[in-house]
Parts: sequence; C-alpha cells; structure tokens
Amino acid sequence: MENASFATLTRQAGLKAELQVLANNIANASTVGFQREGVLFAEHVRALADESNSLSMAWAEPRYTDRAVGGHRATGGRFDFAIAGEGYFQIQVGNDLRLSRAGAFAPNQNGDLATPDGDLLLDAGGAPVPIPPGAQEVMLSADGTLSVDGFPVSQLGLVMPADPNAMTRGAGTSFIAEGGTIAVQEPQILQGYLESSNVNPITEITRLIEVQRAYEKGAKLLGQEDERIRAVIRTLGQS
Repeated sequence: MENASFATLTRQAGLKAELQVLANNIANASTVGFQREGVLFAEHVRALADESNSLSMAWAEPRYTDRAVGGHRATGGRFDFAIAGEGYFQIQVGNDLRLSRAGAFAPNQNGDLATPDGDLLLDAGGAPVPIPPGAQEVMLSADGTLSVDGFPVSQLGLVMPADPNAMTRGAGTSFIAEGGTIAVQEPQILQGYLESSNVNPITEITRLIEVQRAYEKGAKLLGQEDERIRAVIRTLGQS
C-alpha cells in the first residue's frame, strides 16, 4: 500500500472517532450536568528513506472535556443543586469515587442523598450526606453548608482533578480522576437549580455534517486508489 493510502486511512480512523464523539454529544444535549467532549487531531511528519520527501499521518486519539459551565435551569427542588463556577460533586459509585456536575439528588431508603441511579453524594470529608427523617426545611448555602430545620447537618465540598489531563469519562455524566482530586477553595452552589448540558446542538450537528462529508471523500479516495492499483496489477500481468 502506498503512502497516500496509509495517510488517508489514519485520517479516516480519526474522523470515525470524531463522529462517535459528536453523536454522543448530540444525544446528551438535554442531559443534566453533561460536559461535551471533543477530539484533538495531531499531525505526525516523518522523513522518508530518500530524504527528499516526508510522510504525514493524522492522529485523533486524545480527547478533551469542555468544562464551560452550562446554563442554570430553575426547578425549585430542595435537593436540586447546581455548581455556579468550577468544581465537581463527589459521588460514590460502588467502591469508587466519581466526579459529576449533575446535581439532581433525593434521599434514599437510608436517608442519605443519592443520584437517580442510587449513587451516594459525598460531603467535603467523603461521607454520605444525611437528611433526618421528617425534615421540613432544607437550606443549602452557597459555600455548601446544608442545614435542616435551622441546624447544619453537612458541608458539601466541590473538588477538581489534581491533573485535568488524567481525568477520564465514566458512565453517564461521571468522571474518574486518575490523579486524585483537590478541594475547590471557594465553592459556589445554587439550590433549586440544575445545570444544563453545555452542548450546543446546532454547532455539533453542523460539525457532524462536515465530518461525515470529509469521511465520505476519504472513502471515495481510497476506492479510487484501490482501483488504480488493481489496474496497474492487471496491466503488469498482461505484459
């Protein structure tokens, strides 16, 4: 296979990866707390043996997370929390710690705040957040202090990944901080609001169309190159 075909194949692989990412972004355009994902394209250039030419390969494996804050939608729910600035809630998924900006919680059968999937919301110290039985008034201060009927019961803490490049996506809207976390010094949390996805559907669909067209052109080029090589082989076989 010639260098042009190799270069096109690597580009096609990158475009396919971006198509998958764009489709996932569009599917989660209405998901609470979802942060859009992007693909980074890089070009690798290497000199060939004759030193007169070079070969360029595309690489699109690295992904990044857009950490722009989504819009805040008022719900009035006393267990609906939205992060106004940077940071993530700490969520316990099984025995693992996950990070998330999806702030829709409710007391579980044990009276601890949990996500709709049953994963526990953790406080600044890494413990579950209890809601006493029969609680009437639940108030959350901007700094994360949670009070029930006028008495503080917990302190929510927001965290950031110690190494943003080591943060990978988990299930749903959760993230895994491979390099550990650090506390957000001045958290800003809103009660009665939920953070919308930061995906712009129009932008994502526009980019999806562009990538689809580029992928189709690449497939056409590979088909033409394959036919050219076959024609050369047939010609050589007849001579």
